[in-house]
Amino acid sequence: MISRSMILAEARDWIGTPYQHQASAKGAGCDCIGLVRGVWRALYGDEPEAVPGYTPDWAERAGAETLLDAARRNMREVSLGAASPGDVLLFRMDARAPVKHAAILDEDERIIHAYWGRAVVRSRFAPWWRARFAAAFQFPGVDAWPK
Repeated sequence: MISRSMILAEARDWIGTPYQHQASAKGAGCDCIGLVRGVWRALYGDEPEAVPGYTPDWAERAGAETLLDAARRNMREVSLGAASPGDVLLFRMDARAPVKHAAILDEDERIIHAYWGRAVVRSRFAPWWRARFAAAFQFPGVDAWPK
């Protein structure tokens, strides 16, 4: 069984990895999707499906819920209020746009995510992010978080 502590330890180990669009290599470069992919590989081995190439404006151009649909195929969706540390959070950068950003919920009201133009960081799950929070997902086979 995968524990939430294992997820958080792996996600935290990516902190400082430089931002690189479409990449997923701990210490070398990743984007927000690459971070989640890398955590998945560390916990489960092979990724559940191939990720097609994508441009920085892929969500706006396609107008499809590509990231949200992929999460629904491979993870268990939980209500927004039930998200626990170790869960994957998805965000809409605009209320009318498809989901485009991913993060992993950490303890102490923090998120771990690849910050565009910078690196993987641990930052506050501040009101700015909460206003864009669209969906939450558990990795497969994850245990409950102590309440």
